[in-house]
Amino acid sequence: MTDVMPRVQHPVHAPDTGTWPTLARPRSNPVRRYGAATAIRLIAKDLPATIHLDRNRSFGFGGPAMRVHRTSAFLDRLGQDAGSGFGEAYLAGDWDPEPGTDLADLLVPFAERFSNEETRHLLPKWAQSLRWLVTRSQPGEQENDRAGARENISRHYDLSNSMFSEFLDPTLTYSAAYFGGDPTADLATASYDELSAAQLRKLDSILDAAGVRSGSRVLDIGCGWASLAIRAAQRGAWVTAITIASQQALLAQRKIAEAGVGDRVQVALRDYRDQIGEFDAVLSVEMIEAVGEKYWPVYFEAIERRLAPGGVGVVQAIVMPHERMLATRNTFTWVQKYIFPGGLIPSIKVIEDVTAQHTGLRAEVIRHLGGDYARTLRVWRNRFIEHWPAIAALGFDDTFRRMWEFYLAYSEAGFRTGYLDDVQLLLTRR
Repeated sequence: MTDVMPRVQHPVHAPDTGTWPTLARPRSNPVRRYGAATAIRLIAKDLPATIHLDRNRSFGFGGPAMRVHRTSAFLDRLGQDAGSGFGEAYLAGDWDPEPGTDLADLLVPFAERFSNEETRHLLPKWAQSLRWLVTRSQPGEQENDRAGARENISRHYDLSNSMFSEFLDPTLTYSAAYFGGDPTADLATASYDELSAAQLRKLDSILDAAGVRSGSRVLDIGCGWASLAIRAAQRGAWVTAITIASQQALLAQRKIAEAGVGDRVQVALRDYRDQIGEFDAVLSVEMIEAVGEKYWPVYFEAIERRLAPGGVGVVQAIVMPHERMLATRNTFTWVQKYIFPGGLIPSIKVIEDVTAQHTGLRAEVIRHLGGDYARTLRVWRNRFIEHWPAIAALGFDDTFRRMWEFYLAYSEAGFRTGYLDDVQLLLTRR
């Protein structure tokens, strides 16, 4: 579909390139710009969304719509870096959803292309063969050795405890909640009021699967702000909770004391590779995504070594289809650049393969929470936007706001379409 659209005036965000040097407009390259425009035409040929590129060019088959404010800058960014250009253009204010269009709703048609077995790629095969020209590799400084992992984790989880407190539920649980039923049936009704109960339901599902009860010795790897550790201690367990995010650890200790379980929970600023001792249950919630492919065997070997005889592990993990994991494992994505440096989402198959080849553990999927994560992310994004004045008062600028809105909406779209899933896995000795 091609229409002539009237020019619409929008307030256009302009990032501070001193604070955000990666958002400086790239040098114009006519060849790359033409390639980016061609890619948009190919992507939108049968896309159930609309891209208003400028006053005279619109592409797509209707549905949720986006408006490009600065066409040349938008195309230059896409032509320079296929992995980050689209998201960077949003951060820079080069485009926005049309008024009345939700950002995640707009991103869903793009995510559906990746989740559909027949359309795993946005572009035809001949165009895919040229992606190496505009694809970057993950930089070496994001290596997840002990020093690198601490730096990578700190860049996200030590941003600001106060900022996270503004949009997470009171338990400060930063992972998929468990709503039950059909959590994506009506995302417009997703409310903050339902989140805490859903998060506690998730925590209990993990503890139940691991058989945690009074007297259990529990290790929580990557403990976040200690909601799982607190819940386990309230059952009478003895918990060692470890993280490598220093500011997170400080608040976790405070929340443990406020919950009255300080005698049962020890928080340690410790890498999972350095933990010692034996535990009846080893738990790790959405931490494997930050481990890095090179260290997946090390991670599962560490879990196995920490399990006492008869002990079990439960890992909650974000996963993607195996073919997509293989296709993207060596690329530098927008999420790695701006949100989770050093991260890589595994597949269920690779977890099964790694545990089979490097450990004596068997990995069994016991629950899928992909739809629940979509709802969780919608609640977080609504809350983030509602509480933006308080977050801005902490010193965060409008570019940060756009970055987190895009991150939360982009993730929601992935879970809504099945491009991403979130699973709980039970680890037992073979």
